[in-house]
Amino acid sequence: MEALGSTLGIQVSSGTNITRRQYGPLTLRSPSRSMVSSCYIAYWELRLERSCFASKLALHKTARSMTDFECRSSIQEDKSSVQTKSGSGTPLRRKKLAVFVSGGGSNFRAIHEATVEGSIYGDVTVLVTDKPSCGGAEYARDNEIPVILFPKGKSISEGLSPDDLVSTLRNFEVDFILLAGFLKLIPVELVRAYPRSILNIHPSLLPAFGGKGFYGLNVHKAVVASGARYSGPTVHFVDEHYDTGRILAQRVVPVLANDTAEQLAARVLQQEHQIYVEVVSALCEERIIWREDGVPLIRRKENPNGYY
Repeated sequence: MEALGSTLGIQVSSGTNITRRQYGPLTLRSPSRSMVSSCYIAYWELRLERSCFASKLALHKTARSMTDFECRSSIQEDKSSVQTKSGSGTPLRRKKLAVFVSGGGSNFRAIHEATVEGSIYGDVTVLVTDKPSCGGAEYARDNEIPVILFPKGKSISEGLSPDDLVSTLRNFEVDFILLAGFLKLIPVELVRAYPRSILNIHPSLLPAFGGKGFYGLNVHKAVVASGARYSGPTVHFVDEHYDTGRILAQRVVPVLANDTAEQLAARVLQQEHQIYVEVVSALCEERIIWREDGVPLIRRKENPNGYY
């Protein structure tokens, strides 16, 4: 037996007892030594072949699994790194965004986080503010986003003029401008330099409760005092006046019977963060089209023939 095991490359001790049950039924009336040896050899060859086949099968499955994983990973990587225009195979260019703030900049933060996470196919490349110590400006500096001051005035003599602002944004290769709580009127020079490329978010359902003086808590106080049953944020394009540009998207927020201005403001702000990110995502993916009458519409991402 030791010699047999050595021949097959298997260690078998001399005390191993191999019975007929181990290699299947065998009926021999007068078995010779050579016949029994042949049966032993056949049995071990069969065991060895099965062992080799099992090993090869396991290796094959492992290799195939690794190949499938690598293919799936490559596909996922391609989808996350390359966007295409809706309804076509044309690659999209990642857009560069300028955000304007005057306060804490919670909408700015929501947009910036969405660009980092990938739900917005763009990057905030510069922040513009009229208050260099505001929360939005501090957040920008903490995230290594350049901060520029506008407009030039008594309190910020280093602020840019309208023409200088346009030139600076051009140098940053800005595609779109997003107002997120910026309280100054946008100069006509900037509106003309970026036609249909400047968005603002307002905390009421325009055209109601809009215009000069309607900002922040002032809006929500007016809504509650009016007895209006609904309010909500509006995203619109910017023209040369306060809150009169073409409406792009709105979201309805009920005004509750016992609402205070602060309570309503908090609920509207939650919706602002969501709708502004969704609209900016559509803007960067070039899913905004203009009807013949000048009304902008947002194409659905999953259905290019449908609109929001």
